[in-house]
Amino acid sequence: MSTAPVRRSGLQRDILNLYRECFRAARLKPEANRPHFHAFIRMQFRKHSDVKQRDFSTIEYLLRTGKRQLKVYSAPSIEDVTI
Repeated sequence: MSTAPVRRSGLQRDILNLYRECFRAARLKPEANRPHFHAFIRMQFRKHSDVKQRDFSTIEYLLRTGKRQLKVYSAPSIEDVTI
């Protein structure tokens, strides 16, 4: 009994890709600080989990904001994050 693969919209794929990119970037941080980054990433995504699936403008705005935040926090000079 096999299940059909989940079909996701373009925005859903973009969100999942951003989530994965955030965790990949966290791997480049000092090992002692990675749990702080992991908690921060989860908190940021959960904070906006109540956005309606059809609210495209808000979702696109949050994606752009998330990508900008990822760029900032990926910088080598940022070694830790506070929740």
